Amino acid sequence: MLDEMPTRAEREPVVGAGQGGDDTVAIDAAAEEAIVRRLESLGESFTLVSEELGERIFGEGGSTHVVVDPIDGSLNAKRGIPFFSLSLAVAEGATMDDVHFGYVYDFGSGEEWTAERGAGAFLNGERLGAVRPKDEIEILSFEATLTSSVAEKAAQMVGLAYRLRIMGSLALSLCHLAAGRVDAVCSLKGARSVDIAAAQLLVRECGLAIDLPEAPPFGSAPLDTEGRSRVVAAGTPELCEELFAALNRC
Repeated sequence: MLDEMPTRAEREPVVGAGQGGDDTVAIDAAAEEAIVRRLESLGESFTLVSEELGERIFGEGGSTHVVVDPIDGSLNAKRGIPFFSLSLAVAEGATMDDVHFGYVYDFGSGEEWTAERGAGAFLNGERLGAVRPKDEIEILSFEATLTSSVAEKAAQMVGLAYRLRIMGSLALSLCHLAAGRVDAVCSLKGARSVDIAAAQLLVRECGLAIDLPEAPPFGSAPLDTEGRSRVVAAGTPELCEELFAALNRC
């Protein structure tokens, strides 16, 4: 699909609106169509939760949920910036605690991030966890960022985080946290399950902390397309609390 739509001219026209309320651009629609075709070919029964479609029942449905963001980092993808991903999670129910498999593919680097509940998190098949985020936040990743939000919130991180990175894919930023490449992640608007369902399992399997502080508890968050809370993630729950407190300073 990416090869067939190589430039902005093909990738960025708006072709509709997703269930989450964002504009659906051509690259989002084409990616989702490709993934749906592949899932249909499996002949399995499950509920699909996807960025643009919302929910769709396959076969007889049942308790299994497949949560997909076909392109996490759509703006990067349509502009040709090589930092965007496919995020796919499989759950045995309808909440975040039910996720038992997570897969994130980085289209820029070709890195494959995977996690299985109780079995660990992996990058290209190599177990993660030996390198942890720093106890003091040297690099903080902001995601879901408008210029106005960054201007408002960046000053509130002074004294807590040494440097900011704004890379444009929440799923990949959470994977980078799991690998110890960044020390914390926070989104500046409500995060949706399609953005985080896969990557949150990598974070948790590495023994790190992640929270939706405006809609607790994290594990009960529904697997849908609605953004109910900003997400904060770091090495410890205490750092998550500090991050959220900083975001809420007046």
